Amino acid sequence: MEKINDYLKSNMNILFVGFNPSILSGKVGHHYANPNNRFWRILFEAGITPRKYAPTEDFKLLELNYGLTNIVSRPTVGAADITKKEYQEGRAELLEKILYYRPKIVCYVGKGVYQEFSGKRKVEWGLQKTSIVDGTLDFVAPSSSGLVRMKKGEIVSIYKKLMVILDRILCK
Repeated sequence: MEKINDYLKSNMNILFVGFNPSILSGKVGHHYANPNNRFWRILFEAGITPRKYAPTEDFKLLELNYGLTNIVSRPTVGAADITKKEYQEGRAELLEKILYYRPKIVCYVGKGVYQEFSGKRKVEWGLQKTSIVDGTLDFVAPSSSGLVRMKKGEIVSIYKKLMVILDRILCK
């Protein structure tokens, strides 16, 4: 399987953090490559990207000042296959990335991702009251997996709030 590259740069506007790559993403070496995953469509419909990107264009998010990473780098069939040790190591690595690259907003693509990173069990959608890293806002969005039972329109409306928050930050 291919290594899925992180796409990171200093002071990016939004860092999107997923659980881990799918098996297909591991095979092709690109984020959110499974055709059942709605990540790229959600970003476009929420106004985060100017068009629907293909998974092979994942690196182009850096041009928009967005980044991509995962809490665990090993591709698996599902998040249930991630070990406690992998989460422990992944939490430390993700914290280092956030501290080093200082994104304005960290968008956790799924409540479970944020729960694993923060250790918090009670989590609401959207902007969190407190952030894990000072100077960076934490935003929890629904997973883009096709397995999520929420309607896509509901998911898109949550992601749209990211742009409202980002606009507020950039206008200061």
